[in-house]
Amino acid sequence: MSGDAINLTNQFLIAMPGMADDNFSRTVVYLCEHSKNGALGLVINRPTDITLKSLFEKVELSLDRDELAQQPVFFGGPVQTERGFVLHEKTGTEQSPYTSTLSIAGGGLEMTTSKDVLEALANGAGPRRLMVTLGYSGWSAGQLEEEIGRNGWLTVDADPKVIFDTPVEERYQRALSLLGFDPLMLSQEAGHA
Repeated sequence: MSGDAINLTNQFLIAMPGMADDNFSRTVVYLCEHSKNGALGLVINRPTDITLKSLFEKVELSLDRDELAQQPVFFGGPVQTERGFVLHEKTGTEQSPYTSTLSIAGGGLEMTTSKDVLEALANGAGPRRLMVTLGYSGWSAGQLEEEIGRNGWLTVDADPKVIFDTPVEERYQRALSLLGFDPLMLSQEAGHA
């Protein structure tokens, strides 16, 4: 590997068909941040049985946006599953109005962990398109690169349409289609010349 570190921020990680870890089998992870220190992402295709309406009730807020009420809360990953993460479109070119927000380079998206984004939604404002997860997926320094090197993941530039406009059950196939080849041709075996 060269001295230049790879940066997979704003990419989809697509689990290879033989992924042994049940947390990630047939998942698509949106990478919110990737650096030499590690990576943080959210699984975008693993809904839970919790709706946004019931989540809002748990945090004692009302959700007056009917188009969001029945949207599922997603399993974002196995780390901090009691904590909420909101992946949403940027609200503008200025700095985010929400505290604890990570602006995702190149993605036009932000990830917010503070309750104020939920409060904005409860008041009929807030981001138009969003996805809420409980938990996140995290990798320590070098861990993700090692998993990719062992053929655990495919990577491709993320497309927000897969996150916000594609039915959940189609997101894995849709993310694979961004690669431009037939996923039936995939093998778990690493090729060595």
